[in-house]
Amino acid sequence: MNEQKNKPMVSIDNDWSSKNHLQTLVMMLATVLGIYLCYKMAVPFLAVLVWALTLAVLFSPWQRWLESKLKSPSLAASIAVLLIGLIVVIPAVFVGQQLMLQAVKGSQLIETKLASANWQQTLAAQPKLAPIINKIEQKLDFASAVKSFSSWLSASAGDIVKASLVQVLGLCLIFYVLFFFLRDRHVILDSVSALSPLSSSEMFSLYDRIADTIHATVYGTFAVASVQGFLGGLMFWWLGLPAPLLWGLIMALLAVVPMLGAFVIWGPAALFLLLDGDWQSALILTLWGALVVGTVDNLLRPMLVGNRLRLHTVLAFLSVVGGLLIFGAAGLILGPVTVVVTIALLEIWASRNAVSIR
Repeated sequence: MNEQKNKPMVSIDNDWSSKNHLQTLVMMLATVLGIYLCYKMAVPFLAVLVWALTLAVLFSPWQRWLESKLKSPSLAASIAVLLIGLIVVIPAVFVGQQLMLQAVKGSQLIETKLASANWQQTLAAQPKLAPIINKIEQKLDFASAVKSFSSWLSASAGDIVKASLVQVLGLCLIFYVLFFFLRDRHVILDSVSALSPLSSSEMFSLYDRIADTIHATVYGTFAVASVQGFLGGLMFWWLGLPAPLLWGLIMALLAVVPMLGAFVIWGPAALFLLLDGDWQSALILTLWGALVVGTVDNLLRPMLVGNRLRLHTVLAFLSVVGGLLIFGAAGLILGPVTVVVTIALLEIWASRNAVSIR
């Protein structure tokens, strides 16, 4: 009897077969399953959420100013979304219409130029370059490629219109989500902070890092690339080259991706002009591209970004390219943000370990 009295009792709280532990385990499994299902449902709308969050971060000063004047978060958010919509939608509709027209006309003009006898005469007048161009033309068959592209572009006009309608729907969803991001931003941030294991100061620091990264990415990447594309397209228009808006947009898109840039477009265009016998236009385009378009990045990026994007050049390159490969267009924002958040969390762990060692 005494041995039984002295035998340690197994605590019910430590018994995993107890009712409390089984309920906890079921709740944990249900929570993990719910998070996974929510993730799967959110994946199709990832781009919508990322761009809505980006616009919310960029235009939150507008929202704060409107709230201070109107004293109504809902009304302020509605006006802010309307203004943002006017800024984004009107230029997008105009540019989209012009791109379609210039793409068809430009491809037809290039097709006619490559098939003309003048092009062959120009090559014959360049005995040193003619063999090289002929070999490239035999392997790549530029004329057939441009003709096929022109035919595809004309035949796919209906599909492009349908795709444009899908993009319009996605844009409407972005503005719909943006309204709630602007109006309920304090509630959203407080809810995330309440669920996070980080302290309030650590969360505020993390929010600042994310906001700085979004600002630096948009102003330092998109704004600079837009200026480069505009300047390149402007010179194309001034020199009378086909589809200046289309090529300007392509130069802007290529300028976003590191290691490519607008040179991929204006370089071959200058060579095309040179082979066509217009060496003055080729020289002007080369000087403009090298001295103006090429130096815009070095001049504007430090002014627009400053020290906000605290990433090494290699990490910035990997975050943009890796983000594009994994997340698509939304990766331009999500890639750098993911890297910055990971670095911030590692720094928090390092600081906590340093304090614990002391």
